[in-house]
Formats: sequence, structure tokens, C-alpha cells
Amino acid sequence: MRKRLLTTGEPAPWFAAPTTANPNFHFDTVAGRYVVLSFFESAARPDSRRILDDLWQARARFSDDEVTFFGVSNDPLDQQQGRLQEQIPGLRYFWDFNRQLATEYGAVQFDPSTGLQKFVAHTLVLDARLRVLVALPFDDPATHVARLLHLIDSLPPLGQPHVAEVQAPVMIVPRIFEPEFCRKLIAMYEQHGGTESGFMREKDGKTVGMYDYGHKRRQDFEIPDEDIRKACMIRIHDRLVPEIEKAFQFKATRMERYIVACYDGTQGAHFRAHRDNTTKGTAHRKFAVSLVLNTGEFDGGFLWFPEFGRQLFAPPAGGAVVFSCSLLHEATPVTTGKRYVFLPFLYDDAAARLRDENLRFVSGDANTPQQAQQAAG
Repeated sequence: MRKRLLTTGEPAPWFAAPTTANPNFHFDTVAGRYVVLSFFESAARPDSRRILDDLWQARARFSDDEVTFFGVSNDPLDQQQGRLQEQIPGLRYFWDFNRQLATEYGAVQFDPSTGLQKFVAHTLVLDARLRVLVALPFDDPATHVARLLHLIDSLPPLGQPHVAEVQAPVMIVPRIFEPEFCRKLIAMYEQHGGTESGFMREKDGKTVGMYDYGHKRRQDFEIPDEDIRKACMIRIHDRLVPEIEKAFQFKATRMERYIVACYDGTQGAHFRAHRDNTTKGTAHRKFAVSLVLNTGEFDGGFLWFPEFGRQLFAPPAGGAVVFSCSLLHEATPVTTGKRYVFLPFLYDDAAARLRDENLRFVSGDANTPQQAQQAAG
């Protein structure tokens, strides 16, 4: 039993369940549009009845193009007595009489004060990837649908189909860190400051750290607080790892580095074209994550992938660019302001064994060399 409702950025669990028209509707097939999923328990509940009536009055707002609606009923009488009106396309209901879906989504919870189960009626709004944008509780039934429609109106349009350009095999995933958490990490950096960040090269059979301001200029702050590190890990695990597994069929189980990096515009901070796994000390790295904390507060500071064209990548604040560590990539100079970014690497258990085997080849800190050598040339 899920102990809480889904939160912003988490993927909605996939399922197959009956609707009126389809005895085995696969929910994952509705991706590609905004999805409203409402857990109302029973149309006989006064709050649910008010919300369902208001939704029916607003049924013209829903279609299978931009926005679609699904309600989840746990009451067999809703079906038997025809309490629910459907509009296809756009407005459907799942029959969840064993409460399996409601339980999986956290609508059915254990109440320790009574020792009984309680139902938490709520409406989820999902993005085109079926990730949670917001959860709206049934706290004010009279305004619930109006608030829902206002939220839908504020969402960016999905755009029209168009011919794709050649693009690097990278993924931008928004809403990994919420705005308050981004500001907290930036404040930690500003309080403590960063140290010069080097890069790794092979030299005489060893992986060694080097500095070369022509190649890389950046300061890093390693997060020491275990609670903050755990908070970072939970967000990456719950909100980003499922997207990587879906897109690349890779299950990340390990995370390397808990650093906030700063690219300072007064230094023209940058990181020239490089790959992240070309030494024995870095060969275990599978995916790089560039999670920008303050998009819109600096100029420059894009990611680009020269092998695949000249598109510049910039995730929204709290969002991440995710890519294979084998891809050639570059962080272009920041020209004004400061670009703050959380920069972990992800790998799995097999790669962890490789990392352990290769530790004997590492000289110094593979993340932020403290005794780094000047790079030749």
C-alpha cells in the first residue's frame, strides 16, 4: 500500500483496467497528451457528485487531442445504476471495484489514528509522459473543477506534429528538483563556496586529475550534509530513474557525486568538448545528468553535442539533461550571471564492480582533484 499520494515529477504507475467500452484498457497508451485522472471513490459521495457534475458541464474542454479525462470508480453501483456520463473521445471511467488502482496510487491509505483504511479523494494532472504535474485534493468541491480548468489553461501547448531534425540521443526531463529545493542547494553553495574543478586524463597507465582553464573552468561544492544528499538521491530515484529506464532500458542503481557546480560568467566558465568515461577511473559511468538549478538567471551555458549537430540544450530550472557518458558534449561559456547545476553520474551494479576493479588505476580524486597536475599543452 502506497503511504502517500504521488508528488510532482513522479511517474504515474501503468495499469490495465476495464472501462465501459474496453474491458482491458491499457493506460500507458494515452501518453502524448495531458491526462486528468480523478480518484473519486463513488458518485454517491456528495463531494464527488458535485465535482463529477461540474466536469460534465465542462466536458467540451476534454478530448483525446490535448487533454483527456479518466475517472476511477470503486463503487459497483456507479456502473449498475448508470450514475456516470461518458463522452468518447475525452471523458471515460475506469471500474476499480477491488480498489487495486486506488491503492496503487495512494488513494487508499492506512489511518494509524483509527487503525482503519481511509480514502483520499483527489485528482491528478499528468504531463504527456504520464508524470505528475499536480495532485488536487477534494478539499473544496465547489471550486475543484474551476481550479482544475485554470491549471489546464496555464499549461504550455503541446504543439503540432512536425518533421524531426537530427538530434543527439539525449533526454530532457523537467521537474526533478522543485524550485524551493533548487534555491536551497544554491544557498548552500553561496554560503560555503566552491573549489576549482579539474578533469581526468590517462597518464602512464593511471587516471589522474588535471587543471587547464582553457579546457575547463568551474567551481564545485561537494554536499556534506547526509540529509540533503539523501533528498537528492530520492528525487533522482523517484523522478528521473524511471524515465531513463523507459527511454534507454537501463536501470540505474548507483549514483556518483553529490556536487553543486557553478559556472561563473565573470570567468567565462565552460567545459570544452569531452566524454565522461574515457579513463579507467571513469569507465564505469553510464549516464551523465546535468540538472540546472537556476535557468533564466544567466546567459550562455548551454549543452551541445557536436557529433549530432548544433542544437543547444537547456533544461528548465529543476530539470535535467540526461545522456550517455560516451557522447561528446560541451558546456558552452556562461557570459553573464552564474549557472548552478547538480551533476551526478548514474551507473548499475555491474558497473560498480568495474569501478572497484579500476580503483587501483586512480591517482587522486576522480571528481574534484585536490592535487591536480597542469594539463600539457
